[in-house]
Amino acid sequence: MDATNESDKDVTGLILCGGLARRLGGVDKGLHAVAGRPLIDHVMERLRPQVHAVVISANRNRTAYSAWGYPVVADDADTFDGPLAGVLAALRVCSTPWLVSVPCDAPVMPVDLVEKLVCAADSAGKPTACPFDGERLQPTFCAFRRELQTPLEAYLAAGGRKIDRFLESVGLVRADYAGCADAFVNLNAPEDVSRYEAMIAGRE
Repeated sequence: MDATNESDKDVTGLILCGGLARRLGGVDKGLHAVAGRPLIDHVMERLRPQVHAVVISANRNRTAYSAWGYPVVADDADTFDGPLAGVLAALRVCSTPWLVSVPCDAPVMPVDLVEKLVCAADSAGKPTACPFDGERLQPTFCAFRRELQTPLEAYLAAGGRKIDRFLESVGLVRADYAGCADAFVNLNAPEDVSRYEAMIAGRE
C-alpha cells in the first residue's frame, strides 16, 4: 500500500510484539484483547498512516500475526533477548532508508512520531533518534538508519542487550516531547489495560 505523503516512503514501521509480558501473566501482549480488539490493532491504527510499510516482530504465534497481512520476523534465538533482537530481524528485511520501532502496548503514541524522529535524526546527522519526554528517554520508540544492521549484529553478538547503550554508541539525537509522557504509556499490567479501556469508553 502506498503512503499518503512522500516522506512516508522513506520509512518502515516496526511493531515489537516479541516480549514475554510477565506483568500480564505471560500472555502474547499484541494479541491480548483490549476494548474488544487485539492490542496490536490499536497500535496499528496510530502507526500505519505514518509509514510506507509495516513489519511485525513476534517470537510466538507468528501465524496469528501474519493475518494482519504484513511480514512477520522473529529473533535469531528463542531466548527473548529484548527489543534490539527484533530490530535486527526487521533491519534485515527493511527496504527503506529508515526503520521506526514502536512497542505493541503503546496505543496512544503520538501521531507525528515517525516524522518527528526522522526529521530530528536527519537534522542532527545522526543514525538514530528517540523521544525524550522531559524526564526520560523512550528508547523503544526509535528511528534507525538501515545501515545500522551490521553494527547492531556486532553489538548483539558481543552480548550487548541494553538499547540505550547501543543508541549512544552509534549516535543518538533526542526528539523533544517534553510534557508528553502520557503519549508513551505502556499497557504493562491489568490496571493499565483497565485505565485505557475506561478512556476509550469515555470517548464513545
